Amino acid sequence: MELWQRSARDLAQLIASGQVSSREVVSAHLRRIEEVNPQLNAVIRRMDESALAGADAADSAVRRGGQLGPLHGVPFTVKENIDVAGTPTTSSVVALAGAVSSSDAPVVERMKAAGGIVIGRTNLPDMGLRIHTDSSLHGLTRNPWDPNRTAGGSSGGEGSALAAGMSPIGLGNDIGGSLRNPAHCCGVASIKPTQGVIPGATEIPPTAYSLAFQLMASEGVMARRVSDVRLGFDIVRGQHRRDPYSVAAGLPEAPNDRPWRVAVMDVPPGGATDPGIASVVRSAGDALSRAGHDVVTATPPDFEEIVTMWASTLNSDLTVNRPLLEAVMGEDAKKFLGYGMSVFPELDAPALALLHLRRHEVAAKWAQWFGEFDVMLSPTWALPAFTHGFDVAGLDQAKVVLETFRPVLPMNLFGSPSVVVPAGISDGLPVGVQVCAWRFDDMKCLAAAQVIDDMIGITTPIDPRH
Repeated sequence: MELWQRSARDLAQLIASGQVSSREVVSAHLRRIEEVNPQLNAVIRRMDESALAGADAADSAVRRGGQLGPLHGVPFTVKENIDVAGTPTTSSVVALAGAVSSSDAPVVERMKAAGGIVIGRTNLPDMGLRIHTDSSLHGLTRNPWDPNRTAGGSSGGEGSALAAGMSPIGLGNDIGGSLRNPAHCCGVASIKPTQGVIPGATEIPPTAYSLAFQLMASEGVMARRVSDVRLGFDIVRGQHRRDPYSVAAGLPEAPNDRPWRVAVMDVPPGGATDPGIASVVRSAGDALSRAGHDVVTATPPDFEEIVTMWASTLNSDLTVNRPLLEAVMGEDAKKFLGYGMSVFPELDAPALALLHLRRHEVAAKWAQWFGEFDVMLSPTWALPAFTHGFDVAGLDQAKVVLETFRPVLPMNLFGSPSVVVPAGISDGLPVGVQVCAWRFDDMKCLAAAQVIDDMIGITTPIDPRH
């Protein structure tokens, strides 16, 4: 097996044991980027010089002996709206092309402290406000499984890079599925944590987060296997001085003294669901059943209303910031923003206050519902990955796209965790199953996803298809 095909955990063990050097591992991934990135445009900033210097320092530390971090000498990639010291945090718009950060974001700081080495920055759509990765600064990112289909977004560069073997583990973020959408489209794994469990901060203005982002946006980890997502999650989670709402949560492990109670929502309310995707979700439930867990079909309450509440919460912030956003975003990004905002009503202050009263009521219902279930399985997207540009082809097409990713949205509205695990293929494209739980039950999501990954998970990296 080539080094670029191995997991982050395996690479760390090989480096620590002296079987391979960090320089060999980093060089292998740089060669892989050279080989396949021209087809995909996933890595939009290479960091060869600093990565190789970091690898040499990591190898010196191995020779000296002593304690090594869990990612010692292992390369990783970072979405280009997360600060990496000495590089621009562009959010994929021309106006921020020179917005160089002098410090690392908390998640990058912690990955480096664990021994990880930044090898490159990855693409995203303008300001992360599209679930298709096409940037006015860096261009289109392609899906390794089908060059004509979206890699998802907004962490689409990460998803594509991981799936093609350019990186073993990476960092992204999520306010409307942005860690989970590309995991589904590209056949990799990711976690959107409980709100506050993974800290976030930036030094690139605006450094203060709007209300919707405070409530619903999370940093997270992506990798090819769930075990690597768990490794990265344990590294980056926990309170940080730069994030005032981050929490030092002692997260309980999944129970091992009884079967888990598993709900399967293979057909989410509120729109069409592709039969092949629904079948993969049911297969994931069957895998947990074979592993000895109690699996039933069930749907949590008020699902369609929750999707509308997510959109209205985000729209309230986007309405205020729309002139600034449209001043820096490209034409297609502005078009999708406009379509999305036109589908859901703009709320005045009294209506928004009532929405958040209702949000609390529905959250209480979901908390009680998850008292009956440890985890819920659902599609990540209800419909297959769409072709490039479909989301901006017209209002009707945009509505289809908004319908497609509805399964991910409740977890943002409530700040609760979900993990995506690649669990099958439908019509030649990977299908990610979303494993959800209530707040601070992140470990239940990871444990259930690990069982699914072990029993029926699909294998990446793959060579890009033509």
